[in-house]
Amino acid sequence: MNKVVFIGAGPGDPELITLKGKRYLEQADVVIYAGSLLNPEYLKYAKPSAKLYDSAKMSLPEVLKIMVEEAKQDRLVARVHDGDPSFYGAIQEQMTALDKEGIEYFRVPGVSCLQGAAGALNRELTLPNISQTVIITRPEGRTPVPPAESISKLAVHQATMVIFLGTPHIVRVVEELVKGGYSKDTPAQVVYKATWPQQKIVKGTLNDIVAKVAAAGITETALIFVGKVLDPQMYDLSKLYDPKFTTGFRKGEE
Repeated sequence: MNKVVFIGAGPGDPELITLKGKRYLEQADVVIYAGSLLNPEYLKYAKPSAKLYDSAKMSLPEVLKIMVEEAKQDRLVARVHDGDPSFYGAIQEQMTALDKEGIEYFRVPGVSCLQGAAGALNRELTLPNISQTVIITRPEGRTPVPPAESISKLAVHQATMVIFLGTPHIVRVVEELVKGGYSKDTPAQVVYKATWPQQKIVKGTLNDIVAKVAAAGITETALIFVGKVLDPQMYDLSKLYDPKFTTGFRKGEE
């Protein structure tokens, strides 16, 4: 049976791949991996006989050619992405092509760099009475974004924001955030290479984060976090563990 498995390998720490992802990577006959972003330590899980292809050096037709040809030879093909490819993973075009070829595929979700970076910051991104919404977005670069999803328009909501691919454009990103309504004293933090040995964390506000990121020499491979949850002063406690709050598992105190 033709099979391709898309594996989210995690943000960088090779121990953050899921057990299921590791198992399929160990079984794969062919491994196509995003070499520009993937920690090469993950490739140690591949069996010695596996064919390895770095997709950073390939076009989409070249990637698809290998996937289709190898899958039709009944070889298990692992398409390995960093983090979880649900965000900016460019996998829909691959899955659409496999559908046209009649090749069966499935996905193994991974730990996103968003989650890895939030863990590195030791922060909860949703806090009662501060923010119950997380907006995941990116600025316009060489690839446009829909006009209704500009950072300034999203900033109007004052929710927690996590901005991918934004550090090369951080001056414009901050300008758009302030234009949208965030005050200049809003906490802003940048995580470079979350969970990698080279991880860096820069903390500041929208007023000084640009200078701090420049001083740290960070120009790419980082996430920008913005919102009051990053430096909470007062927030409501969760009702889930409130002794007076009744849940489906326990009755609240009178």
